[in-house]
Amino acid sequence: MQAHLDQFRVISMSRVLGVQRSGFYAWLRRPHSDRHREDQRLLGLVKQAWLESGTVYGYRKITDDLRDLGERCGKHRVARLMKGEGLRAQVGYGRRPRPRGGQVSTVAPNRLDRRFDVPAPNTHWVTDITYIRTHEGWLYLAVVLDLYSRQVVGWAMQARMQANLVLQA
Repeated sequence: MQAHLDQFRVISMSRVLGVQRSGFYAWLRRPHSDRHREDQRLLGLVKQAWLESGTVYGYRKITDDLRDLGERCGKHRVARLMKGEGLRAQVGYGRRPRPRGGQVSTVAPNRLDRRFDVPAPNTHWVTDITYIRTHEGWLYLAVVLDLYSRQVVGWAMQARMQANLVLQA
């Protein structure tokens, strides 16, 4: 009835539902239960822990954090409170960035042909580019390795993946 107060009159709702109006008004004035007050206190701690995690943690890690603080709560209770407030864990990283259109990519010939046993150092180098997610966006790391010793020969990082990134490495 409380959810529909703006649509219907109390008299009409009480007649249709078979409820006394005085009972509805008494229900509205009743004090909150101990459980509700405890849930509100715990919800404040949950929101604080969730914000301190950078809005990343889900109910399991939030529960662990609360238990580390000395709170006694179950994971299902924390999950219920978080769901009611719309607090959710960050899941995954989304899509990896892709190169934009308009660039013609050239494929280098495969000179190694999957023969990775090299007889001497500094004769065969390999490279790779990887994506690293940071708080400021994606970071691109290019690394050049000596195939004989597996040591890093050079590396470079940039905020954009361009050809000069590999040349700097």
